Amino acid sequence: MTAQLSDRAQQAAHGSPGKFKTAIASAAGTCVENYDFVAYGTAAALYFGKVFFPNTDPVVGTLLAFATLAVGFFMRPLGGAIGGYLGDKHGRKPVLVGALLTMGIATVLIGCLPTYGQVGVLAPILLIVIRMIQGLAFGAEWGGAVMMTFEHAPWKKRGRFAAIPQAGNPLGITLANAAFLLSASLQTDWAWRLPFLASSVLIVVGLVVRMKLEESPEFVNAKSQGAIVKNPLATVFKNDWRNILRVISLRIVESCAYYVTATFLLSYITQNNPADRAVGLTGIVVASLIAIPVTLLAGRLTDHIGRRKLYLGGAIAVIVFGFPMFMLSNTGNPVLIVLAFVIGIGLIHATFTGTQGAWFAELFRTNTRTSGASIGYQVAASISGLAPFLAVLLAANFGWAGGASLYVLVGVIGLLGVLTTRETWGPERKS
Repeated sequence: MTAQLSDRAQQAAHGSPGKFKTAIASAAGTCVENYDFVAYGTAAALYFGKVFFPNTDPVVGTLLAFATLAVGFFMRPLGGAIGGYLGDKHGRKPVLVGALLTMGIATVLIGCLPTYGQVGVLAPILLIVIRMIQGLAFGAEWGGAVMMTFEHAPWKKRGRFAAIPQAGNPLGITLANAAFLLSASLQTDWAWRLPFLASSVLIVVGLVVRMKLEESPEFVNAKSQGAIVKNPLATVFKNDWRNILRVISLRIVESCAYYVTATFLLSYITQNNPADRAVGLTGIVVASLIAIPVTLLAGRLTDHIGRRKLYLGGAIAVIVFGFPMFMLSNTGNPVLIVLAFVIGIGLIHATFTGTQGAWFAELFRTNTRTSGASIGYQVAASISGLAPFLAVLLAANFGWAGGASLYVLVGVIGLLGVLTTRETWGPERKS
């Protein structure tokens, strides 16, 4: 017993020997997952309206493309519940490997799909089915990756370590949009097929790295002490439903604000001036590159000043920046368009993602941590899947101010979430 306590103290103070390898492997997989999932959003904004829904007017085609985007988001809570249950019951590692493999296969299949012009209505049906599989895999991914890294890290640096897999998000986004930027000059279906097919290289790398990971030491310890609960989902809903609601509100501002910016704003800019498509994609790529170090910096800062303060600043920034973001885009000036994406994604969004990993994990105990954090995170993601769709509807009725108002609204929701969620940074928490 004394030896076990000593091991736990060592783990708390210094983390596991494989903490850096675990963080990098989790980030690699998260990068691949985000590449795959975001590639769909970019393709929906730029191509899928014409490729899979050609017999509609441009606005309706865009709405239908974004509706299929939302289908993947609706599946994410189920994926989060399944991944969370398995992660808390059988371990974090199997979920990481299984989610990445499933996501990878689905993404490559999208690149192989026939178009509406080739097989008619079967094409959008196949697209929706594959999108549902993507949603399940992506829903299971996040909790395993972040919780695995968090639980390998020393407790005084958990904000720093939990931000590393989060930095895989903008890296994946960067690679996905860079792929579409490079393929944009192609005049055939290869313009949207190649980015999906190219993900196969990233998938193989991610799987090789993740297969070599050690299981979470906190999960192993909980299992050895008989602390694994019979039904993690039922337990977390019974004991921690309030924290799940808090995670949902905190996550909505981050996710909705991102998709209004990266998906709707890109579509809006392109429809106003098709020549600005490359400018918008460049803006997202530049912003995502900036977001990588900002995410890591935010995680480190939370270990010094706390999780709550940074998130509060981010929520206020969303409220303030909503209308100026669209004003910058409406100028038609390439520099100002890129600046809008840099502020929205590279600074504001990255502050949220760098803070989330540690804060959300610390709201739950080890034996229900993956379930609780994943459910809250992915339920909010399913709501956020409607953001581009709602922004298109609002813009159709109220112009660009409709999209800006939606952006501000989610900032208010996030602010309420911050004000009702406790600070978790501080002395070591017991599991």
